[in-house]
Amino acid sequence: MTIRVLLADDQALIRAGYKMIFNAEPDLEVVGEAVNGRDAVHLARTTRADVVLMDIRMPEVDGIEATRRIAADDDLAGVRVLVLTTFENDENVLHAVRAGASGFLGKNVGPDELIHAVRVVASGDALLSPKATRGLVQHVLNQPEPVPLPALDDLTDRERQIVVLVAHGLSNEDIAERLVLSPLTAKTHVNRAMTKLGARDRAQLVVIAYHNGLVRPGDTPPGGPSGR
Repeated sequence: MTIRVLLADDQALIRAGYKMIFNAEPDLEVVGEAVNGRDAVHLARTTRADVVLMDIRMPEVDGIEATRRIAADDDLAGVRVLVLTTFENDENVLHAVRAGASGFLGKNVGPDELIHAVRVVASGDALLSPKATRGLVQHVLNQPEPVPLPALDDLTDRERQIVVLVAHGLSNEDIAERLVLSPLTAKTHVNRAMTKLGARDRAQLVVIAYHNGLVRPGDTPPGGPSGR
């Protein structure tokens, strides 16, 4: 199936470069271009895009607010936002994930990595660059008065185990192999955990896991079917 991509960036030259990259791929199609966050939200509705490639710094309405509006709109529940910015700092990562972004990359990525990111986000998974993930975790842990996030009390033991693995960056296939499950079963557990915790995607599961102390910096992923 063709992945419909909406470009949101106030620089025409950057949009033209992205459009050339995506339209050269058989499974990607650019269906719209927005010059600010307000237009991005409008075009997300009218074009029925699958993925919005969102810049942060745009006039009128910035990319974070536009992402928040898209994530809050039930009619746009299937739209995923991939934030791409030159400002890959901790605060931007945290705000983007909390706004509902499914991915966050620096603008210095190559075409192949960008194409891969769009495909990953379109499939329903979250994607953060290694730098963005480190920044996100560190910012969450350093907050003197952290914003309340859902507790983990409603999760089953298996779901808690899988949230830990998600927080370590493992894909559904990696989780399935580690716990001797089918990829479909692993995905089902991830989706149930997301539903119980009110997480839009895997990126928000990472925030919740670290925020509740389920995972700590320096931890290594538990291994084997027993989780030890």
